[in-house]
Amino acid sequence: MTLLIFDCDGVLVDSEVIAHDTLRELMAVLGHPMAIDETIREFAGRSLTDTIATAERLLGRPIPTDVGHEFGQRLLDRFRRHLKPIPGVRDAILALPYRRCVASSSSPERLHLSLAVTGLAPLFGESVFSAVQVTNDKPAPDLYLLAARTLGEAPESCIVIEDTMRGVMSARAAGMRVIGFSGAAHATLDLPEQLQHAGAALVLRSMHELPAVVHRLAA
Repeated sequence: MTLLIFDCDGVLVDSEVIAHDTLRELMAVLGHPMAIDETIREFAGRSLTDTIATAERLLGRPIPTDVGHEFGQRLLDRFRRHLKPIPGVRDAILALPYRRCVASSSSPERLHLSLAVTGLAPLFGESVFSAVQVTNDKPAPDLYLLAARTLGEAPESCIVIEDTMRGVMSARAAGMRVIGFSGAAHATLDLPEQLQHAGAALVLRSMHELPAVVHRLAA
């Protein structure tokens, strides 16, 4: 058997430009202006807890609760209005006859909203896992091991699709094979090399390539 485990942000949904632009606004309001490429470098692939900790480290002080809540709600509102699926991802998933799930560093609220808004939720049902369910977030293997264990699959039978170095490292630490994806709107020119360096077996720029690559690895 083969289990496909999809990261969400930057793999299933094209959320990262929206998310990092909102983070950039937050940091500017708090007195620490950042370019969007800096926010991607500092925050990409992090859970909400890690994102807050990183922001507070950069600021040198805690984020006021009301400000953090305001920007969290602003992000979800932007997702409701603007979030789109990664081009071709729905057809790619439907072309694959394997079991599948989602394992993401996002909070459950953000994760379920993202899948619902983009129409991808029915493809995964209840097989959706968030970093809040484990002690250690990516790049630790905990989240991917939880997904495999819950669905009764051995790690070596899992194929993970990831778009960040932290995510690739997490899957490799779990003993899983990884396909890197560098076709989202936020992807930099050096992202394919970064993903390969982290341990991705192959890196795709388009979801149209996914079925053939998965079949090859599964065989």
